Amino acid sequence: MVGIGVLLSGLLLAGVEVSPPPDAARSLYAHWPGGPTCDTAPFPIGVWLQDPRDAKAYKAAGINLYVGLWEGPTLAQLNQLKLAQMPVICPQNEMGLKYADKSTIAGWLHRDEPDNAQPRPGGLGHGSPIPPEEILREYQSMKSADPSRPILLNLGQGVAWDGWWGRGERSGHPEDYIEYAKGCDIASFDIYPVAHSHPAVQGKLAYVARGVKRLREWAGQDRLVWNVIETTGVKTGNRPTPKQVEAEVWMSIIHGSSGIIYFVHEWEPKFSSSALLRNSEMLAAVTALNKQIQELAPVLRSTVPPPTVEVRSNPAGAEVSRLVNVHQESVYVFAVEMNGERAEASFTLEGVPEGSAVEILGEGKSLEVAGQSWKDAFEPYAVHRYRIRRN
Repeated sequence: MVGIGVLLSGLLLAGVEVSPPPDAARSLYAHWPGGPTCDTAPFPIGVWLQDPRDAKAYKAAGINLYVGLWEGPTLAQLNQLKLAQMPVICPQNEMGLKYADKSTIAGWLHRDEPDNAQPRPGGLGHGSPIPPEEILREYQSMKSADPSRPILLNLGQGVAWDGWWGRGERSGHPEDYIEYAKGCDIASFDIYPVAHSHPAVQGKLAYVARGVKRLREWAGQDRLVWNVIETTGVKTGNRPTPKQVEAEVWMSIIHGSSGIIYFVHEWEPKFSSSALLRNSEMLAAVTALNKQIQELAPVLRSTVPPPTVEVRSNPAGAEVSRLVNVHQESVYVFAVEMNGERAEASFTLEGVPEGSAVEILGEGKSLEVAGQSWKDAFEPYAVHRYRIRRN
């Protein structure tokens, strides 16, 4: 995947996209008795194409799903995952369909990035992408074999970046993605801005949110959207910092992603298929981030209609996006600075009493409401999570 349970999010206002209503997402999960559930299940946090022997290590890091199995699923792979109590979304084959422990397989997986130009036989360059209609036929075939589980399709960076030339003759045709999305239940994509080699993308984390936003529009209300997050230097050796990974994850959730999948392979400076497990700083940060997300999962899947929260950013080049949810008589506002600029953001919440405390979760401090508003400073790509109690 160079180049990929439940978020039930609330309303995004004032120029930020509206995420799918929680009840709509719940109805989607109800179609898949063999797949993820939504009422009490953890937020889906996956890892791409890893050895089942490492499942316990990933589980300790707060990862609750494998996505992809190398040349699998095989009986040995599934048994290893069963032992670790790690579900998997994997390609559909005879072994997977007849495997006795149905709880191990949470869904089925298309071949990766069919929207990119495909290698020609014999290593003679690349040809055309796999046509969307072929993906739809494969989806229908997999669905016929097992209608009880969702089918995940992971797409490439063309979802987020129109300048991507790796789609061959279909480069510059984002309209294709509406058709690709018809061949799945969960649409996903990957783009790695920090590790990217092109200056148009390199270091511009907002491409992650842009891809989520566009794929949400293209996929429609009948499908969920997940996305893949970089944790390594991939092929350039430009590794993201823990703060950059945190920003990419939260801007994904804020813009409507229902599940996160970590990409942990690395080619430079030395190849490792599980580089996250060998980077103690990043592993500790990802573990803490995953714990934070699960603690907030009941908030993220709340079906209570949220109030209006307006946000204004200063200076003009800065942009702070936010997600608003209500849970157990508290209003939660999740916010991230999008453009890598220092900013001051002013949040206005209608009806909040003067002097109310605004708790900044995980930071050990609070702010005070004045005139139905509060202000906070954002470092580049900073994430703040607020709670305002209403009683």
